[in-house]
Amino acid sequence: MAEFLPEPRPGEMDLLTVLSALADPHRLRIALALARAPDAVLPCTAFELPVTKATRTHHFRILREAGVIRQYDHGNGRSNQLRLADLRQRFPGLLSTLLEEQLAVEPQDVPPIGRGG
Repeated sequence: MAEFLPEPRPGEMDLLTVLSALADPHRLRIALALARAPDAVLPCTAFELPVTKATRTHHFRILREAGVIRQYDHGNGRSNQLRLADLRQRFPGLLSTLLEEQLAVEPQDVPPIGRGG
């Protein structure tokens, strides 16, 4: 049975912490990929990141601790979901602004979801 990993409540989410988490290009790619499929719950391996497993784990932890994603622990892996409703409630317009900006600047760079899961 999947368990939620610890995450901040919406009222505890801090704008600077969220922006800091999204400032990294790999983490931004993860968040934008999840934003394009907001109801999806995807395993960490679904994202094509050119980093080691330990670095990938670090990126997902930073996003979770900032409140950007929710993680489910399945024992042998983790899956991820964008906390869209919480982010919209706490920071209205933030995700849509980021997605629009990324598409305007580098439309080819908004990542496809990989084949990992």
